[in-house]
Amino acid sequence: MTSLVRHITVDCANPHALATFWAQILGAVLSEEDKPGDPEALLFTDGAGLLFVQVPDTKTTKNRVHLDIEPQDRTRDEEVDRLLALGATLSADHRRPDGTGWVTLADIEGNEFCVERSATERAQG
Repeated sequence: MTSLVRHITVDCANPHALATFWAQILGAVLSEEDKPGDPEALLFTDGAGLLFVQVPDTKTTKNRVHLDIEPQDRTRDEEVDRLLALGATLSADHRRPDGTGWVTLADIEGNEFCVERSATERAQG
């Protein structure tokens, strides 16, 4: 017998605010049970849910695990611009002159994530 990933859990200071930010990125739905000030917030996605849990510790080092996202209806560069407008910050730019590579951003609490090329961009070479 095997297991499935049910939730990917992110420790954070403000679960509702961070879940709302990620809902905008992923087009995901925030659980109706979760309200501002709650100690956790759950996002429903097509895959594993994202569970944001309040902890007293602040982020102090690079994430050991991070999400890689793939734009579905825009290019990588258009997605980076959209996410920066939502409040993400640029951590590192790994785009190459030939169009390959990725961009590392940080969410509103400093958690790193990467934006890769879309499937269309990869198919075009």
